[in-house]
Amino acid sequence: MPFTTTNPALASALAERDYVTPTPVQRAVLAPEAAGRDLLVSAQTGSGKTVAYGLAVADTLLGDAARFAPASLPQALVVAPTRELALQVQREFAWLYAATDARIVSCVGGMDPRQEQRALGRGAHIVVGTPGRLRDHLERGRLDISAVQAVVLDEADEMLDLGFREDLQFILDATPKERRTLLFSATLPRAITALAKRYQREALRIEVTSAEGGHADIEYRAIRVVPKDVEHAVVNVLRYFDAPSAIVFCNTRETVRHLHAGLLERQFSAVALSGELSQNERNAALQALRDGRARVCVATDVAARGIDLPRLGLVIHADLPNDAESLQHRSGRTGRAGRKGVSVLLVPPFRRRRTEELLRGLGVSPVWSGPPTPDDIRTLDHERMLADPLLSDAPSEDEAAVAQTLLARHPAEHLVAALVRLYRAGLPAPEDVADPGEPRGARERAALRGTGGPAGGGGAWFRLNVGRRNKADPRWLLPLICRRGNVTREDIGAIRIFDQETAFEVAAGAAAAFAQALLTPDGSDVVIEPLAGGAPAGRPERPGRGKPPRAKPHPDRPARSASFRERTVHEGPRGPNPEGRGPGKRPAGRDRPGGFESGPKGYAPRGKPPKGKAPRRP
Repeated sequence: MPFTTTNPALASALAERDYVTPTPVQRAVLAPEAAGRDLLVSAQTGSGKTVAYGLAVADTLLGDAARFAPASLPQALVVAPTRELALQVQREFAWLYAATDARIVSCVGGMDPRQEQRALGRGAHIVVGTPGRLRDHLERGRLDISAVQAVVLDEADEMLDLGFREDLQFILDATPKERRTLLFSATLPRAITALAKRYQREALRIEVTSAEGGHADIEYRAIRVVPKDVEHAVVNVLRYFDAPSAIVFCNTRETVRHLHAGLLERQFSAVALSGELSQNERNAALQALRDGRARVCVATDVAARGIDLPRLGLVIHADLPNDAESLQHRSGRTGRAGRKGVSVLLVPPFRRRRTEELLRGLGVSPVWSGPPTPDDIRTLDHERMLADPLLSDAPSEDEAAVAQTLLARHPAEHLVAALVRLYRAGLPAPEDVADPGEPRGARERAALRGTGGPAGGGGAWFRLNVGRRNKADPRWLLPLICRRGNVTREDIGAIRIFDQETAFEVAAGAAAAFAQALLTPDGSDVVIEPLAGGAPAGRPERPGRGKPPRAKPHPDRPARSASFRERTVHEGPRGPNPEGRGPGKRPAGRDRPGGFESGPKGYAPRGKPPKGKAPRRP
């Protein structure tokens, strides 16, 4: 079905951009029952919601007019969680409202506030900004939103997660009560519904998320990697898919810096994007991706929302995200507006179960495999070279003349080999990456649990140079062992912690690879090495377990009998207890022979009064 917008200027802008069929969220907000109403919309990232709410507020702002009147006070306010998303909204509105003489001003953190103040002073029809900067302009009297007719909250769940609740409430309280409020969110948790209930009036709820196939255009791949080979795996994945542009996500700024430097060293045209960069640096990095000067962006989650790169075909999760929502928003940078994309997760063996939980939370079934090998990449390079337009396009007269000159001087095979050499010279070399392999089956894991060690009992033993004196504990030893040896928890059997070292068993099928992985130093003080002689003899020293052995009696000293203990404890030299106390209770205070008397400042031996005090009278 075609777009149903009634404004000819907007219809013309959509036609110029080849927008023919609306996406589900665009169709929902343009439906007759949504006209003029407050909207609470749940939509996946990349579903075309920016254009959706741009069209939804057009009738409110323009009415029957084809153009805006001269700009004065803002008529619409769009609030976004990040600078990148706010600037993207401004760009989308710029082409959508180009023929309406709309003046659109952005107010985001990291930009010059004085320049924004001057832009606001010249008048604006639509203001797009981040919560903190908008509130700052409001408090300083630089922004007047008393004439706002429509407010859009984009990625509202993200704004609440980032701690913008008070800023949002401040902004919404400053707007007229008769305004329209459009709230867009990928998810609708309780905090979002409470915000909608407070600031919206009889809102129409629209949900176009998983039911509309939010991941239909994204192919998910889960690639097994050895932890120390993550950087090499990123190189091979980039070379294997050869996307026009790609984003590699990391969890920390330090990892971004390290991986970005490694890609530059390998001749990738890459840029970095993290929170430590200034806004101008971030804008320059994104522009380099848009115009093709860079093909790879290494970023933290600051880039997970609000970035729309038309040619982005690949997302790589070098570090796994913390939750399913972050995974969704990261992956949503590709597969947008009907385009296909690939989302690749690099999964160490000890993170396999966590990865499966994340993907299950999204309802996604990925394709599991090992990392691309150099042979796989070279085969694809050969196919791409044969399909390159340089070989299929007809040569010009000048090019044909040069070709004849070269053929006259060199053999054809020599020239073709030189062409292959030139083609490969511009490609980063693939890396040798190990595949840790599939985890063992459920039956073998059950056998492992039943025997307390690797299935079959034929495992190899290794030792660590830490023990109980180093506060060794299986809770941190097991992840360390798995990470150092590139194995899973199921490959580790018994762990015996001694006073100065720890011994543990590795399954026979994984022992050789485990020992090979130990040959690569990791700079740690913890040393893992094979244990000669197999399983250690004896039990591990575990203080506090059981009773210590009794000392043998001295040959010249008679052993104490039960009657002797009873006599010395209960009777004493004065004879039986006159008060008839039962066994096991010794007389206390002055009734106990050789005991202590209580005084105002503690206890003193019988017959010796406390210092500085007169003796008690009997």
